[in-house]
Amino acid sequence: MGEHNLAFESASTKGLDTLTLDGENLRTIINGNHKTKDEKTTDITYGVNDIPPWYLCIFMALQHYLTMIGAIVSIPFILTPALCMAEDDPARGHIISTMIFVTGIVTFFQVTFGCRLPIVQGGTISFLVPTLAILNLPRWQCPAPAVLEAMSFENRTELWQVRMRELSGAIAVSALVQVFIGFFGVMGLLLKFVTPLTIVPTVSLVGLSLFENAAEAASQHWGISVCTIIMLTVFSQCLTNVKVPGVKYKKGIGFHITWFNLFKLFPVLLTILIMWGVSGLLTYYDIFPKGHPARTDVKISIIEDSSWFRVPYPGQWGMPTVSASGVLGMLAGVLACTVESISYYPTVARMCGAPPPPVHAINRGIGTEGLGTVLAGLWGSGNGTNTFGENVGAIGVTKVGSRRVIQYACVLMLLQGVINKFGAVFIIIPEPVVGGIFCVMFGMITAFGLSALQYVDLNSSRNLYIIGFSMFFSLVLPKWMVAHPGVIQTGTEVLDSIVTVLLSTSILVGGAIGCLLDNLIPGTPEERGLIAWANEMKLSTDCAEQDDDDGTYNFPVGMAFVRRCKIFKHIPFMPTYQPSS
Repeated sequence: MGEHNLAFESASTKGLDTLTLDGENLRTIINGNHKTKDEKTTDITYGVNDIPPWYLCIFMALQHYLTMIGAIVSIPFILTPALCMAEDDPARGHIISTMIFVTGIVTFFQVTFGCRLPIVQGGTISFLVPTLAILNLPRWQCPAPAVLEAMSFENRTELWQVRMRELSGAIAVSALVQVFIGFFGVMGLLLKFVTPLTIVPTVSLVGLSLFENAAEAASQHWGISVCTIIMLTVFSQCLTNVKVPGVKYKKGIGFHITWFNLFKLFPVLLTILIMWGVSGLLTYYDIFPKGHPARTDVKISIIEDSSWFRVPYPGQWGMPTVSASGVLGMLAGVLACTVESISYYPTVARMCGAPPPPVHAINRGIGTEGLGTVLAGLWGSGNGTNTFGENVGAIGVTKVGSRRVIQYACVLMLLQGVINKFGAVFIIIPEPVVGGIFCVMFGMITAFGLSALQYVDLNSSRNLYIIGFSMFFSLVLPKWMVAHPGVIQTGTEVLDSIVTVLLSTSILVGGAIGCLLDNLIPGTPEERGLIAWANEMKLSTDCAEQDDDDGTYNFPVGMAFVRRCKIFKHIPFMPTYQPSS
């Protein structure tokens, strides 16, 4: 692997000043009395257990919030028309606030007690595909436009709320499968078949499959988007070692000048603010025509129409309903999210300098994600929860992997869910700026997925076949399924929708093909990369072999009690879990 640059935090500045050294694979983080040894060297500023100063946490949390807000907001704009909701219905904003509010709750629980990696759990496109399939069933299709216009506001409200109740029940019940997979240890059995050639197509295809979304946003104005890409590239790659002066207060010393890596810590936030300001100037001088997506005033009405305070609550659209077709159809989204999240855990651990995730953390993470989806369904968000790829990409760009930053971001999400106008300010970010950010973020996700290839033998025709076929075919098949939505005819409408959803999800198709071929086609452990994978990034299935001296994946409280109770060694999601051989 060669020598790596190591960042040793200066205790006197608590992380603001860094000293870069060359040395062995030993990373010592001085933060109070916390030290982590023998970890894989990573070029990070703040690791998973590091606690940056509170004022830096606020800005870095805002950066994560801005990264996820675009993806969160885009989902209701696709969902609400399928619900037969009027364009001027104020409940559109309520659904957005509900999704962000639930995201804050689930993310905090996941980061603090779940897998304990710095990941954001929120709405996902994986649930949109089965959602649209369910709403396309004959009994849920919207009436003709003329009929909708003639309906009263009360009848129109009931029209979309009855559909939302159907989705809520389907999401909540189908997510119980994910809860079972995680908390009952089924995931630990599946991990034996998860190899680098399974991770590569699954993670990489998340970024590759989103290229149309990034292109659609960026193409609204390529000038603004390209400038955003260039600025983010310069900040995150060229100016990372450039320090700028700042004012810091310390008891006994008072205010004094300190130097910190501004561009390394806040490349996304700085880029968004600068390009937002540029778009504002171009809007002020009418460079863009009225209504152009790059104008900063095109969505200004969102702020004016948003209410100040509203607290989302479970069952706010009525009691959820449950049907077999809805639950089975939504199960495809649950399975896709499970495969995707398994792939993200080792990637995020590597990015933030954490040890490979042990099986109890993976079980707990998947189970917690399932509980989050249950809550999302009961709250009536119209969507589930999944690990946000955009925020995984943000960790790669910013080199900040502290879980404390994500916890601060959760506070921002909860505030936005209650104070609607707060979130409305960020929703009006010009679309070309968001498109430029997406081009970099989705590229980072793709690259981190491909980085797992370093463990396999790329001179092997067997491996090249698996990689090429799993990635290429998983792009071809979903594309064909979208072009031919009614091609699956099994004679059972529910089965048709389930098969269609499964075959239309590229990450599920690619991961399944990669896993199947790698476990069926003969190959040596060295050729498949299993030995190197076990030493570097293995999804550990034996907690006795997992060196977690720094307590990365332990509960933040109560560990003394957990260690005393021997029964916890047999519970798959407990930190002391020891699976039987």
